[in-house]
Amino acid sequence: MKTSNTLKAWDISADDFPAEGASDEKLWFMLKYAILAPSSHNTQPWRFRIHGCDVDLYADLSRTLPVVDPNRRELMISCGAALFHLQVAMRYFGHSSQVELFPNSEDPTLLASIQLGLSHDTDAEDILLFNAIPQRRTNRFPFQEDPVPETLTALLESSAATEGAWLHLIQNTEGRSALADLIADADRVQWSNRYFRQELSQWIHPSRTERSDGIPGYAQGVGNFLDYAGPFVIRTFDVGRGKAAKDRDIALFSPVLAVLGTEADTPRDWLIAGQALARVLLRARVEEVWASFLNQAIEVDAIRSKVQTLLNRPGFPQLVLRLGYGPDVKPTPRRRVEELLVQGHCRSK
Repeated sequence: MKTSNTLKAWDISADDFPAEGASDEKLWFMLKYAILAPSSHNTQPWRFRIHGCDVDLYADLSRTLPVVDPNRRELMISCGAALFHLQVAMRYFGHSSQVELFPNSEDPTLLASIQLGLSHDTDAEDILLFNAIPQRRTNRFPFQEDPVPETLTALLESSAATEGAWLHLIQNTEGRSALADLIADADRVQWSNRYFRQELSQWIHPSRTERSDGIPGYAQGVGNFLDYAGPFVIRTFDVGRGKAAKDRDIALFSPVLAVLGTEADTPRDWLIAGQALARVLLRARVEEVWASFLNQAIEVDAIRSKVQTLLNRPGFPQLVLRLGYGPDVKPTPRRRVEELLVQGHCRSK
């Protein structure tokens, strides 16, 4: 079966790594793994600049979601995930890395500078996480009832902590029901806002599109009619009541329902959350566990504060995850590395 041009980014082999090449050639190749990171609405809001042994990560503000993400919190989380993927690739190919967050106070779009270091011993964890990168997807389909082993959920908690964040599992029935209610409340609030619907419709595409971003119909599990009519339906109708009921059930019956958070709520913390998210998702895929998001309860400020109260712990909730076993799914489109490179963008520290 012929691979769509928009999906070719996923057909990547470590065997093609230019081991004898210059640093910029190696970094170019490693960025092919960075761009496979998850992002809100699959906006892929990142740019890169390679210079010598360094690569700079920039926020692409043209891909901001002003309605659902006015503070660019989710944009920063997405960029943090790409940053983690890049570091995993560096370690896998035998290089250490040195990361500096926000290296230029005069350019807030410059999120990180990553230096390709000298020889690094690749360990078993590096190999597992790296090999999981092309296998990771956001899986919006129903999960099986099979429980996720406690040994794995404990490992996912420690994975988040390794990156400076926390993963809070919602395990008791009362807590699950309360969080599911908040997710449903947020659905109703968002879908009643026509600007939210208009923004979302811009990132929903038919399956047979050649768009290299956004969410195609096949990733949403919709039928042929809704595949093509989806953007019109989203723009035109407030389906918040039905969406709320569906998402409440999804949250209530997910094998694992969890909130990822950070101790503070600054742009630096959002980047940390993104790196923690990427480690958690890759570690889950190592064990054949899928994940998707129920972030609407975090995206509505008044409801986010209620999630924070529900958790009854210090810190700020950044994402809501559901995890479990389910069917294999196709990846979503990606832009090519060539499209994402910043040329001649000088920086000073």
